[in-house]
This record gives sequence, structure tokens and C-alpha cells, in this order.
Amino acid sequence: MKSTPYPAPRVKDLATSERPQERLEKHGATTLSDTELLAMLLRSGSKGLSVVGMSQQLITEAGSLAGLTRWREADFRKIKGIGRIKALQLITVMEIARRVMGAPADPNPVLNRPELIFAHFRPLVTGLAVEKFWVLCLNRKNRLLKQVEITSGTATSSLAHPREVFREVIHHGATAVVCVHNHPSGDPAPSAADVQVTRQLREAARTLDIDLQDHVIIGQTATDPRGTGYYSFREAGVI
Repeated sequence: MKSTPYPAPRVKDLATSERPQERLEKHGATTLSDTELLAMLLRSGSKGLSVVGMSQQLITEAGSLAGLTRWREADFRKIKGIGRIKALQLITVMEIARRVMGAPADPNPVLNRPELIFAHFRPLVTGLAVEKFWVLCLNRKNRLLKQVEITSGTATSSLAHPREVFREVIHHGATAVVCVHNHPSGDPAPSAADVQVTRQLREAARTLDIDLQDHVIIGQTATDPRGTGYYSFREAGVI
């Protein structure tokens, strides 16, 4: 005789006092723990594991709720009960959260110093596992006109060609430009390739009579031997 399959425990299967949805409706989202918030997204657990239990397992494995923003599909699918669709849904939610955190309060901030550029990009690069290169098109008052992502790939990919960089600068009518890229390792110290690209950008800017204000590498304060979390080619005297 075949045994009846054990259904995956869902949010509504929990005791009323333990249901995140009821707590959310009565007391608001701020009263829910990280585990409960994640349970609201998952909606169901797996065989023998409640949705709250699965949420706690995810947070424990990632180290924190924020740690999940660095996970990929394969990481999520290592958790029993999370298949391809649910993994992709979670990746989507985490990417939305990362982009919201990276959205500036001021859409046109002044970005004329490396510490301001670092503060602007720090939320955006948190959790990024790939190296990206951005161009900041600035007006005469050094306010941001347009932020453009030029390249995205692995840390070993080439950064950006000056042609791609200055095409955007001219297109947006900028009078000055700042180039920015991140180091996923967290150490912002420049590589030989970083220095070479910066020199190429410097020469192209002179030819086009465009003010290349800086090229800033964004890392993490905790993993930067200098403790700043960024590297400025302007401060280093390369530009």
C-alpha cells in the first residue's frame, strides 16, 4: 500500500500565532523578523520542513538576509525544496532590493570627490560578484547628468574602450566625466590593466578636450588595506 505524500508545509498551515501574514496584517512589516519576511516570499516549505524553517536555513547559510543578495541560482537550489522557478523568483527579489538600496536620494548629486563617489556607489556594488564599469556624465557644476553602465562581466574581462566611454559623454552633452569600476574582491588596489586603461582614457580626454576628473575603483572598507574602500587615480597623480 502506497503511503500518502506528505505535503510541503505552507504559511497557512502554521498556528495562527505563528503565521507571518497575520502578524503583518495586524502589526505591520516592521514587526516581522528577517525569517518571517523571507517566509512571506517563499510561501511554502518542503517535506518535513516548514516555510519558516526553510527561511531560517537560507539566512543561516547566507550569514544574513543581506547575504542572500550575493547568491546565484545554484546557491538557492542547494536548499532542499527550492527548485528552478523559486530560485529565479528569489534572485529577482534580491536584485530589486539591491537596486533600490543603490538608488540615490538625490538624482543629480554633486560627484566631484572620490569619497562622494564611493558613498554614491557603495550600496550599488554591495553583493556584486562581477566587475562593472560606469561612466558618470557631469555638468559644469559637477552634478550628475547621467550614469551609464558600459561593461559588465568577470573580474578578468577588459574594462572599457575609450570610444565607448566618450561616446556616452558626448551623447549626454556632459562637460566632465568620472569613470568608475568595482573590484568584487573588495580590495580597490589597481591592477596593471586598470592603470593602462586609465592612461588611455586620460589621453583620449585630452584629445577631445573633455575634463576627465577621475577614475575611481570601488571596493570594501573592511578589505582595503588602506581602510578607505576606494582608490582614486586623481589622488594617485595618474590623472
